[in-house]
Amino acid sequence: MRALCWEGVGKLKVRDVPEPRVRADGDIIVQVRSSSVCGSDLHLINGFIPAMREGDILGHEFMGEVVEVGPGVRRLAVGDRVVVGSVVACGGCWYCRTEQYSLCDNSNPQPVFAEKLWGHSPAGILGYSHAAGGYSGSHAEYVRVPFGDIGAFKVPDGVSDDAAVFASDAMPTGWMAADFCNLTGGEVVAVWGAGGVGQMAARAAQLLGAGRVIMVDRLPERLATATDRLGVETVNYAETDVLEALREMTSGRGPDACIDAVGMESHDVGPVYAYDKAKQSARLQTDRPTSVRQAIMAARKGGTVSIVGVYAGLVDKFPLGAAMNKALVLRMGQMHAQRYIPMLLDRLAAGEMDPGYLATHPLPLEQGARGYEMFEKKQDGCLRTVLHPA
Repeated sequence: MRALCWEGVGKLKVRDVPEPRVRADGDIIVQVRSSSVCGSDLHLINGFIPAMREGDILGHEFMGEVVEVGPGVRRLAVGDRVVVGSVVACGGCWYCRTEQYSLCDNSNPQPVFAEKLWGHSPAGILGYSHAAGGYSGSHAEYVRVPFGDIGAFKVPDGVSDDAAVFASDAMPTGWMAADFCNLTGGEVVAVWGAGGVGQMAARAAQLLGAGRVIMVDRLPERLATATDRLGVETVNYAETDVLEALREMTSGRGPDACIDAVGMESHDVGPVYAYDKAKQSARLQTDRPTSVRQAIMAARKGGTVSIVGVYAGLVDKFPLGAAMNKALVLRMGQMHAQRYIPMLLDRLAAGEMDPGYLATHPLPLEQGARGYEMFEKKQDGCLRTVLHPA
């Protein structure tokens, strides 16, 4: 089959690879219909998560059709149209039983790297390096999905492929970001990053009761899309001081909750950003914490900072004193896909969320490398490239 593979830092290539086979009773094989690029994939492509090997298949946000099931699969059948959560979870360990699926004890078969880096290993993630299990990803014609009954969900009739694909990762990540904010109604929520996850976090915050949502980004076309589609307020950090703007917009108090939907390659302007970029390039720190720094400084006293942008290791100049003295609540993590996806599919079917507009650039799999280039360089108003192997 054909698959988009990592060939080295900054290098992608579509090549012929063996088709996946059922290896365990709970496996399913999915023929991919839609597979979205994701900002967190860029961390792998750019070498900031040093656990990739030449030939690894990228991609973790996808949907498709079940073409084979293992003998232990009970809930799914050949022919089902499914969306697959990017996080692999066994369904039986303590973390899965308490719906903390991204912390699954049993789904990362290569835990040593993560244990050394973070103290414990979280769950495996499809297509996300050997630190997350070494699973083959979804930018391919077929994917093996372990624990298929736990991680794959039937897509309701009437929901398009290019809407359903975002229920795999962008929607549940965005929903968890807003869920972490413990909204009770009427709050002001600021979201850093107007990409796919940020826009889904904004919509989730609205549905969970936020009174106002303010999006922070530098790309006018993304901010305009967020305003047109979601009716949010916006701040362009390339044109104004973010902290001053948010204070002014909240009568000096600051947002009740701040969501970092950017992560380890966040951008900014000015000398602090240049410092962070230089240190990251020299591997003196693994991540650029620009967005999370701003979120902590902007949040009101006693507020919440929700972090769903991916971070991998160590950062410099983290404002721990501000977080402590302002009595902030910090919530963060990889999303618990299996907790949120069934509910989100119901909301998709009911028309409460419509993420299909994120799929600005549908492309065949053979143009996958070009799709990532457009996505990374924000060319032609690209919000998300969605690859279609068929």
